[in-house]
Amino acid sequence: MTETLQGRHIVVTGGTGALGGAVVGKLLDEGAICHVPNAHATAPAHFPFAMHDRVMLAHNVDLSDPAKVEAFYSQVPGLWGSIHLAGGFAMAPVEKIESASFAEMMDTNARTAFLCCRAAIRSMLASDTAGRIVNIAARAALEPRKGAGAVAYAASKAAVAAMTVAMAEELKHKGILVNAVAPSILDTPTNRSDMPDADFTKWVSLEAAAEAIAYLASPANQAMSGTLVPLYGRA
Repeated sequence: MTETLQGRHIVVTGGTGALGGAVVGKLLDEGAICHVPNAHATAPAHFPFAMHDRVMLAHNVDLSDPAKVEAFYSQVPGLWGSIHLAGGFAMAPVEKIESASFAEMMDTNARTAFLCCRAAIRSMLASDTAGRIVNIAARAALEPRKGAGAVAYAASKAAVAAMTVAMAEELKHKGILVNAVAPSILDTPTNRSDMPDADFTKWVSLEAAAEAIAYLASPANQAMSGTLVPLYGRA
């Protein structure tokens, strides 16, 4: 990268998860200071960066609560970037999806992304920072047929994709670049456990996904905005 993230403050929601850990690790390698909201009272045991001097963990942050989201972002100094990996996944035949389950997917994926984008944008506009926002959509958001069997999930990720493009258009004269990645299946321990007979070599590695996300969040990205980046690997 011609410009680095050295000393820049970046929020990573979902930062204690499998992809989040890879992204935080990549950002730390680039010199960033990572602010990671955590829904629980303590850091998960598997999170390797809990004691890192450039990782600021904030506990008991409910990303579906507007007040808590705003309070979290208000304590991040000089926000440069905000990466939104928090979310969930659910599968069910469409005739068995309850209204509450559909609402949960929309809250977990679309609502949290919106609230975090809004808080980040407010911070960047207040400080006149031409920062970066990166969301996570899904292949099913770009190719809805891939959402068969997971209609609520596909709809929630399609909402994230639409918000990303709309926000990018709205903010293009402010210098704030808004993008999203749209992975197919990520090579995580959970996915390997759930699909033991799959060909893992076709999946997207966490390192490759983290590399793409870090670029979109970096000052080296000077022109990409409103882009939904397919991360399909060999799938």
